[in-house]
Amino acid sequence: MTKFPPVEEQLEAILRGAVECYSAEDLKKRLTASRESGKPLRVKLGLDPTAPNIHIGHTVVLGKMRLFQDFGHTAVLIVGDYTAMVGDPSGKSKTRKSMTEDEVNAAAKTYFDQVGTVIDVKKAEIRRNGEWFSKMSFGDVMRLAGRITVARILERDDFAKRYANQTPISLHELMYPMMQAYDSIAIEADVELGGTDQTFNLLMGRRLMEDSNLKPQICLTTPLLPGLDGVEKMSKSLGNTIDVFDPPDEMFGKTMSIADSQMRNWFTLLTRIPMAEVEILLDPKQTNPRMSKDRLAQEIVARYHGPDAAKKASEEFARRFRDKGLPTDIPTHKPSGAIVPIVDLLLEVGFSASKGEARRSIEQKGVRLIDEKASADGEVIADVNAKIETRKGLILRLGKHRYVRFS
Repeated sequence: MTKFPPVEEQLEAILRGAVECYSAEDLKKRLTASRESGKPLRVKLGLDPTAPNIHIGHTVVLGKMRLFQDFGHTAVLIVGDYTAMVGDPSGKSKTRKSMTEDEVNAAAKTYFDQVGTVIDVKKAEIRRNGEWFSKMSFGDVMRLAGRITVARILERDDFAKRYANQTPISLHELMYPMMQAYDSIAIEADVELGGTDQTFNLLMGRRLMEDSNLKPQICLTTPLLPGLDGVEKMSKSLGNTIDVFDPPDEMFGKTMSIADSQMRNWFTLLTRIPMAEVEILLDPKQTNPRMSKDRLAQEIVARYHGPDAAKKASEEFARRFRDKGLPTDIPTHKPSGAIVPIVDLLLEVGFSASKGEARRSIEQKGVRLIDEKASADGEVIADVNAKIETRKGLILRLGKHRYVRFS
């Protein structure tokens, strides 16, 4: 029999950070029953294998899943191999491209390597929804679809807007919320987690479970973390992310660059520092704002690289801030030629994963070439067609925190 912490302690941690709960009273009852019976809750999180590289914005909901694990509950991770063939159209203005089985498998492996930085994957129950969808006949699908009305599906904001604008909606897209909802029935979820952009899909699961005479799942949605610009949500396409595999110095420096107005959000959503202590850290009369941000950056780096790496990153940042110098440990790279197109060079040194990402970095004026003899700031490379001289000693910089020296 599992021994769980007091219900109020669990509730306070789970509901921290502007979490929407449908409903908090139901969650309290479910946690109470779980504690009395010693039976863990089954907490579901669907993983999107269409985006294998995760950033700390993704870890907000992953952190909630880890909380449930730490309290003794069962994490059930759903790999949407069948739903990926449909593609969740959330927030999309056009039909999303389906994935092949091989593409899903490759993306899922990378995804789990990164998810494991937050969730204890070894203790989680990992399921693929092809496990049940592949066994369904067309008649089974039709009967399931008959339990959901078109009017209900069109309550979803993105579908409603596309329908009103006469933008095409493929019939298979309308199936996605139903498929995600059925996953909850298949694994008998007590709780489902997701971002606020998943609210409709999660509630669909709750309704479908009720219709199936099952105890409806509790739906918990977490806020979408703003990116480094403090305006748009964190997104690879916008270049405003901190990736979970970013090096410690880069992760630390990016965190130090966020606006002070974002610190409460980040402390609340990305750390477990008690809120009473957070209030002290955010009060400029009690704590120097720069020291507070340093504490935040160390907390984030320590989560992925350990406390020693976090301390070292803090010391290096302080040195550079004080001396306005370059990092002391810039990695080296031997270029493929004496002159290399900038887009190819960004891929070559590992600063970009694709030519599209490389072009975006250049267009956003995030790429510089530095000659230490001339200036520590260097020259902005703004032309995506530029060809770069790669003589020994020159430094290529991406953003404020990624450097490589040509050897």
